[in-house]
Order: sequence, then structure tokens, then C-alpha cells
Amino acid sequence: MFAEQVGQRFALTELGEALKTGAPGSARAAILTVGSPWFAGAFDEIVYSLQTGRTAFEKAQGAPVFDYLGLHPDDASLFSETMIGFHGREPPAVAEAYDFSAFGTVVDVGGASGNLLAAILARHPGPRGILFDRPHVVVDAPALLAERRVQARVAIEAGDFFEKVPSGGDAYVLSHVIHDWSEEHCLTILGHVRKAMQPDGRLLLVEMVLPAGDTPHPGKVLDMVMLVLPGGQERTEEEYRQLLAKAGFRLTRAIPTSSDVSVLEAMQEA
Repeated sequence: MFAEQVGQRFALTELGEALKTGAPGSARAAILTVGSPWFAGAFDEIVYSLQTGRTAFEKAQGAPVFDYLGLHPDDASLFSETMIGFHGREPPAVAEAYDFSAFGTVVDVGGASGNLLAAILARHPGPRGILFDRPHVVVDAPALLAERRVQARVAIEAGDFFEKVPSGGDAYVLSHVIHDWSEEHCLTILGHVRKAMQPDGRLLLVEMVLPAGDTPHPGKVLDMVMLVLPGGQERTEEEYRQLLAKAGFRLTRAIPTSSDVSVLEAMQEA
């Protein structure tokens, strides 16, 4: 982390530089989050999740993870920064792999700080965006959108996707949202999206689509995190197809990107 210089003075090495606030990759935030009592403490109870299928986080902290973050804004901000670091390659890869230029309005449901939406709008100058998430989550969005110079094209709306989502969008993007929740909760979220979207609109799920069998994939590690923290799961393409069908959607295609995620495009069933 440190290198000794002349006169017993010390400087950061390249590895030490990576831990500075604002360094690319957000390693500082990731270490503070993953090593925190609230995050690591949940994995102390992983056997509980394996035995019951319930979230170890709720056993350890006495509340669901997103409710906990709503009451702890500093932890929530670090968590948002951690997600930017963990998924850093994904936003430009998604913006490149999928053509958003045909849409007038892109609604980013559960879009947190707006990292993905900013990448989409930066690459595709035509659409406008709506960023939708809970009030304590979107608090960091104005600064990020201004930094990416897309703030004039984005409306920020605070709310709860278990109650409703903004209406009238041409495309609804849910990035790492569906994997957080049980099937019952997923159907509620997708039902609100179906009710809000244009009849010919597109639903776009950005997720790590699991390969079948024992093929290694980072999504399979993330699947354990989903079990322990929010109680969700990662899915194969066929499992997404079945879930979407139950919600009244038809999976039209699964588009790989240059990152670990794919874009699952769906339309409403007639």
C-alpha cells in the first residue's frame, strides 16, 4: 500500500492509490461496504439462509436490507457507490449493445444514482430519461447526472416500485432489480411496469443470465449474495422467460453485452 522514500517519507503505491476516495472502481466504498458489520454480519448467518431459504440479513439486523439502508443514509450512499464500482463495465456495455435511439422516454426503474441512465443518454442523444427510485436512494443522483452532463434530459422521481412506477415511458429499464426479489415481489413490480408502459413499449431487464449446469459464472456467486441479503435469486434465460410470461410479457430476445450482463427485451402479450 505504501512505499518508503528518502528521509523516511512515505507515498501511496499504485494499489494504495486505488483506495482513495473517488478512485476509478470505487474500491474504497466496496471495502467499507463488504467489510461492514451490516453486510459481513449477514454472511455470519448464511447457514440460516441455507436451512430456511429466508434472508440471513433480516435475522442478523432485524429488518430487510433495503429498509435498513433507508434508515442509514451513510451506509446507503456507500452501497450505491459500491454498486457503481462492481458494475462499472456494465453501463457503457449496455448502452453499446442495445439501440435506445428509437425511444422518446427511457424510464430507469430502481436506477439509484443514475449511473446506467447517464451512460444510455450520453451515447444516445435523442431520448430523455426518468430516474425512479426511493427518496434516500436518488439523493446522490443530481451530482452524478451533472457530472455526466445529462442532467437537463433527466427528471428524477422518488417513489416505491411496489406501489407504482412513472407512466407513459417507451422503454422501462430494470437493472439488477428483479434479481433482488422473490417471485411474488417480482410479479408485483412487473405488473406495475406493464400497467404504466405504452402498449408497444419495451421492458428491458439488465441481469447476469446464468448458464445452465455447472458452468462457472460470476452470477452464481451473486446468486448467494441474493439469497443472504435481499432474498432474491439469479436466473437462467428460460427461468426469466417463465417469470415474464407469468407477468404478461413475452421475452423477445436476450442480448449479450461485452460485460457480464445481458439485456433481456420483452413486450406485453396481446
